[in-house]
Amino acid sequence: MEKTLWKHIQTVRTQSPLVHNITNFVVMNNTANALLAVGASPIMAHAHAEVQDMTRICQALVINIGTLDQYWVQSMLLGAQQAQKLNKPWVLDPVGAGATPYRDSSLSELLSYKPTVIRGNASEILALARANTTPTKGVDSTAESNEAIDAAQQIATEYDTLVCISGKTDIIVSKDKRIYLNNGHALMTRVTGLGCSATAVIGAFIAVIEDKTEALTAAMALFSICGELAAKKAKGPGTLQVLLLDKLFNITEKEFLQTIKLS
Repeated sequence: MEKTLWKHIQTVRTQSPLVHNITNFVVMNNTANALLAVGASPIMAHAHAEVQDMTRICQALVINIGTLDQYWVQSMLLGAQQAQKLNKPWVLDPVGAGATPYRDSSLSELLSYKPTVIRGNASEILALARANTTPTKGVDSTAESNEAIDAAQQIATEYDTLVCISGKTDIIVSKDKRIYLNNGHALMTRVTGLGCSATAVIGAFIAVIEDKTEALTAAMALFSICGELAAKKAKGPGTLQVLLLDKLFNITEKEFLQTIKLS
C-alpha cells in the first residue's frame, strides 16, 4: 500500500492537474502554494459569471466555507452543481460546521451535490452528522478524531462519499473501510490554514487518481508526513510554514516510506 501511495504522489507531479478552489480569504495564498508545491496548478475563481466555466475546464473542485457570505455561498453552489453535472470530483471542507445556523444551512445545500470527499476536524464531522454534543470552538475541534467515526460512517453512507476526520490521528472512512494515519506534528495546529491546504491537496489527488480512497490516503499521508518532517527543523510556526512547503516540493521516496505510519 505504501509504495502505491508514493506512485500516486508521482502521478500528481507528472500530470499537474488543474484544481479550481472556491476557498476563504485567510488561506488563498497558502493553499495555492501547497498545490504548486505538490505539482498541481491552482485556480482561485469566485465570480458567478465564470464559476461554472472554471469548473468545466478544471479536473477537480475544492470548496472551503471558512469565510462565508451570500455571494460566495452562491459561487460555491454553482461550482458544486456544475461538478456534479459533469461528474467531476470535488472536495468539501466544512470549516466551522456547527458554529452558526447560516453555516449549517449552507452546508446542507452543498451536501445535496454529493461531494467526492469531505475533510474536517472531529467537531465539524459531528456537526455535519447532526451528532455534535459539544460546542464548536471557532474553526478548532473540541473533540478527538476517534469520537467522530460513527458520524463519519453515517455521512459516508448517506452521501456516498469519503470522509477524512483530521486530528492527531487522521481517519479515512468509506462505506466499508477505515484507514488510520498517525503522522503529523502538534506544531501544525499553530499555523492557520494548514488543514485547508490539506483539503486543496486532496483536490489534486482525486483529480487524477481513479481509486478515490487511495487518492485521499495518499494526499493526507503526504501532507502529514511533510508536516512531521518540517517540524523537526522548524523553530516555530513561521519557519514551519516555509519548511512544509519545501518538503511538499522535495520529499523523497525514502523519506516517505520510512516515515509513514499507516494502519
